Amino acid sequence: MSAGAVSLERRRVRTAWIFLSPAIAVFAAVAAWPLFRTIWLGLTDAGLGAETSGQFVGFSNFLAHDGSGWSGLLVDRDWWRAVYNTVTFAGISVVLETVIGFALALLIDREFPGRGLLRAAILIPWAIPTIVAARLWGWMLNDQYGVVNHVLLMSGAIHEPVAWIANPAIAYWTVIIADVWKETPYMTLLILAGLQMLPRDCFEAARIDGAGPWTIFTRITLPLIWPALIVAVTFRALDALRVFDVIYVLTSNNKRVMSMSMFARRELIDFQLAGYGSAAATLLFLTIAAMTVMFLTATRSSTVGRLS
Repeated sequence: MSAGAVSLERRRVRTAWIFLSPAIAVFAAVAAWPLFRTIWLGLTDAGLGAETSGQFVGFSNFLAHDGSGWSGLLVDRDWWRAVYNTVTFAGISVVLETVIGFALALLIDREFPGRGLLRAAILIPWAIPTIVAARLWGWMLNDQYGVVNHVLLMSGAIHEPVAWIANPAIAYWTVIIADVWKETPYMTLLILAGLQMLPRDCFEAARIDGAGPWTIFTRITLPLIWPALIVAVTFRALDALRVFDVIYVLTSNNKRVMSMSMFARRELIDFQLAGYGSAAATLLFLTIAAMTVMFLTATRSSTVGRLS
């Protein structure tokens, strides 16, 4: 490469950094600094109103041993229950949202009268704020005046009102159903965008060759839509791992269905343990980061395998 080309490349890189610097500064102010601050507080015994006076305790909030035994987040049963709840919630809800969203996307990708109206109607649940949607589901599932119990009683499916939210065993699935209703349109929208980018001549050629709908779906649609599907699942999974509002509003901070975000909030706000709550938030961040790396690695390998 000539000296002139090297100089031009350096100028381009320098110009790029100049244009990126405002965005980097904003990111550092609104994301990087709070993250570093949270990690630091997780290494102290600070209280909610005394963050600056907290004493450095190292990793004691995560794991510590005194004369009576082990303590810290890594041996906290409530924390591990919250981890299990969060991971299970994310796995089940994302799978259901992906399957239902894919089916809806395939449906509204076809030409039929009223398709535009149906597309707009499908997006309504996603447009409703999560807290509002959770409150609506809480009213519908109320065991005294909820419309769900009323319909089931009228149809004879049940003989007495069911406490959908008060019962921890049922409340967990109730939260999943509410989240699937709320977030499925998001998956539908992303998958539909990928479907509309596919070349139509491939499908026409397959139909002319006599390929059936299932063969077209498995041999053409799914491989071509795979990159867009991976992006949709990745973003939705990351969002599901941070779940807070829908569970908090529906279950009123029930420990049996508590997520990791709710656990961190409880320690920080209810118990006023800024150090312990920040340590929980740090573990939440590390968990999401680790699962992101694992997920992207696995999906990249799968994508390469499909394309090879």
